[in-house]
Amino acid sequence: MFATVDFNEKQIQILLVAETLFADKGFEGTSIRTIAKEAKINIAMVSYYFGSKERLLESLIFYRTKDLKIEIENLLVEDLEPIAKINKLIALYINRINSNKGIFRILHFEMATQKKELNIKSFYDLRKSNLKSLEVIINEGQNKGVFRKDISIPLLTPTILGTFFHFYMNKEYFMDILQLPTEDSYNNYITVDLTKHIQQTIKALLIYES
Repeated sequence: MFATVDFNEKQIQILLVAETLFADKGFEGTSIRTIAKEAKINIAMVSYYFGSKERLLESLIFYRTKDLKIEIENLLVEDLEPIAKINKLIALYINRINSNKGIFRILHFEMATQKKELNIKSFYDLRKSNLKSLEVIINEGQNKGVFRKDISIPLLTPTILGTFFHFYMNKEYFMDILQLPTEDSYNNYITVDLTKHIQQTIKALLIYES
């Protein structure tokens, strides 16, 4: 649906305003009128570019994740051992989520509260595509005799993302107990220590016990 989409400057402005409002007020709590007001444009322009609020969210998901899809496709063909690919994939996930907290906060909140069934095709397609990429790497490792055969592949993604979101949703607590006094130290901990912890967790699930 979005394969050749190139957003113009005005569309990007609307998407960024919508992202902030969706993250702060929730999808249901944000109206097209509010988005238009904050973006300082006519409400008809939002409808002209995106048609509906659902379509606007779908466009926002694509805008924030299109580069990730390319990065994962490139990773699949890299000359790396399966566990190195998994580690790199986890680092890509965590870095992308941490750099784009707005859209992932929206999706996580809407799904967690179940206030609305997000029947957003681009999000569904993204999840299926990411799962397929993960399956390719896992199958490669299994064929090489490196990874276990009894892995529940669909549960690996929620293990990765669930750990991150628990850390993110309890930010003040972890900043306190881990002695992370600044935003920079918190983000650096995510990039280095939390990412390494998740990589070790996933490795423990994949590798045969010695």
